[in-house]
Amino acid sequence: MTHRRLPFLPLAAVLLAAAGCSSTDAPRSVAVPAPPAEEKSLCLALHEALPESVAGESRRDPEPRSELTAGWGDAAIVLRCGVPRPAGLQSEKADGVEVNGVDWYSEELEDGARFTTTYRKTYVEVTLSGRFTDMGPLTDLAGPVAKTVPPRFAQTP
Repeated sequence: MTHRRLPFLPLAAVLLAAAGCSSTDAPRSVAVPAPPAEEKSLCLALHEALPESVAGESRRDPEPRSELTAGWGDAAIVLRCGVPRPAGLQSEKADGVEVNGVDWYSEELEDGARFTTTYRKTYVEVTLSGRFTDMGPLTDLAGPVAKTVPPRFAQTP
């Protein structure tokens, strides 16, 4: 998977720095998913298992606060649990990656990437800002996902 670097990114960083810290002091606002009760219970277990640090970023949850969302850094990494199945997952051109036993559907975004688990009893979505060019955050999150969100289909020996 490749990540594009947009030419205006350095200018945007300078403008944010010039504006002061107020734009990054407030946690990012994200939509809270509304999964069915069974999926919500899996998300609550995942919430309890999430680490305080991911890829060197400290836990900083987005607004509104919910046990279905989590964040690290200044919205650098945002997790939402119990999201709907991504529409692009049905495409023959869908990209995926396996990280520590967890399969993720990947989507390139204008300013980063979004990964959504596949073959799990609920969908877990992780959005990464464009500064992440590796799978480090997914490596840190795969363990808690694998531990708390079981595979959708039982594996046969």
